[in-house]
Amino acid sequence: MKTILLLLSFTFIFSCKNNNDMNSDDKTTEVSTEELTMEGAWKQISFYSYADNKIVDTIKASDANKQMKMYTKTKVMWSRFRETDSIDWFGYGDYNILDDSLTEIIDYGSKAMNEAIKTRKKFVFKLELEKDKFTQIQLDEDGNYLYSENYIRVE
Repeated sequence: MKTILLLLSFTFIFSCKNNNDMNSDDKTTEVSTEELTMEGAWKQISFYSYADNKIVDTIKASDANKQMKMYTKTKVMWSRFRETDSIDWFGYGDYNILDDSLTEIIDYGSKAMNEAIKTRKKFVFKLELEKDKFTQIQLDEDGNYLYSENYIRVE
């Protein structure tokens, strides 16, 4: 009788442990399938210039030349500050992401930006998005990389 009770006890203990292991695996899966999002505040850290779709030059952002972007579920707003430039730069509009493409449609902005959007409101970029960083790459008409803006999440 003692043997049967001992075997039942071990079976019960091991079945509880296996159930806990399964639950912890489920939690890991939930975290790893977290959806990437643009929502939040982003700080530009650098620009890349390309030749033959390869990076040929990197320009780091500094306090004298900084740009921020803020995204909600559907809206984007960006601002640029350059110590040496007396012209304000900012823009506001809608955005969407489809596959690896980021499209921003700017409704209005600073005086200089309003002049620019008279001829072009829609900006389409190749998007490389990770949890806390993203790169938007400007392509030419043949799909070749021209330059990119590289950002990190600040909030």
